[in-house]
Amino acid sequence: MQQASASQLSQAYYRLSRRRLAVIASLVVLVLISLFLDVITGPASLSLSEVLASLFQPGVVSEANRTIIWTFRLPTALMAVFVGASLGIAGAEMQTILNNPLASPYTLGVSAAASFGAALALVLGSGVLAWTTTLFVPLSAFVFAMFCSLAIYAIGRIRGASTETIIVGGVALHFIFSSGVAFLQYMAAEDTLAAIVFWIFGTLQGANWQQLAVIVVVMIITTGLLMLRVWELTALRLGENHARSLGINTERLRLQTLILVSILTATAVCFTGAIGFVGLLAPHLARLLVGEDQRYFIPLSALCGAFLVSFAALITKLLIPGTIFPIGIATAAIGAPCFAAIALWRRRSYW
Repeated sequence: MQQASASQLSQAYYRLSRRRLAVIASLVVLVLISLFLDVITGPASLSLSEVLASLFQPGVVSEANRTIIWTFRLPTALMAVFVGASLGIAGAEMQTILNNPLASPYTLGVSAAASFGAALALVLGSGVLAWTTTLFVPLSAFVFAMFCSLAIYAIGRIRGASTETIIVGGVALHFIFSSGVAFLQYMAAEDTLAAIVFWIFGTLQGANWQQLAVIVVVMIITTGLLMLRVWELTALRLGENHARSLGINTERLRLQTLILVSILTATAVCFTGAIGFVGLLAPHLARLLVGEDQRYFIPLSALCGAFLVSFAALITKLLIPGTIFPIGIATAAIGAPCFAAIALWRRRSYW
């Protein structure tokens, strides 16, 4: 009887694993489809055959077509995928270590801090530094995003503050940096104000292969380090006491994870601006599909985030033909109803 029971449990486990892998494979297909559609659409009227020829036979197409695809569309489309994946992973691990469904780079103020850093760089460097937008803005955004992350950790270290205290502190930081952005907008000149507004709404325009390479390298390294801790992170989701009973140093695990997530988030948002709801929604979708097992939860959170941003990028091109508006508007318009639907559908918390 015990052997039969063990055999049944083993079969059930393998069926569950196959189902989770099938879900991940399905999301990979969706992301690839969205990526392809993103590349073949845009303000320039290129036919499908021209796009395919530019991708696979660049030597036989005109210089203009080759430039449109390889300089503008392809790096922008890939940037959407990898920024979305980075934000999805960051949101997933923030929710894991803080044990709170509202934790994300956006709600905890990291994105607002990056926006403040970028706005400050634009105001101080406007009309003075020729390389303001190419180096100074992303560097300033990165520094302030990391500063916010360290502030969140410091709040958590104050007399053993609870995760609720950390969330409240993060929300407070969000409003502090948002007020700073508003002040800079009030003080900025008209042309600088337009640049600030466009940046804080989030934009993929201006993406290039160098920026993409930085994001991909950082995402690979941080995700690899997180995957080395999947069992510890899964145990942490089962409860603080349970994780400690297994010999896990939960404080060190939270610190290490927060540092990795902070670097991942800061790198992503410093090039694209604040893209809301991705880090909040993607982990919820992944959790509904594969549960809390971090071996599947982390990759699927990345894929959900990649699909959300890639799909939003496609919407920004198709909604108003000939015009591309900031992607943060599209992610908010898509993410808010989806998040509300999840909240209404799951009346009881699955935490």
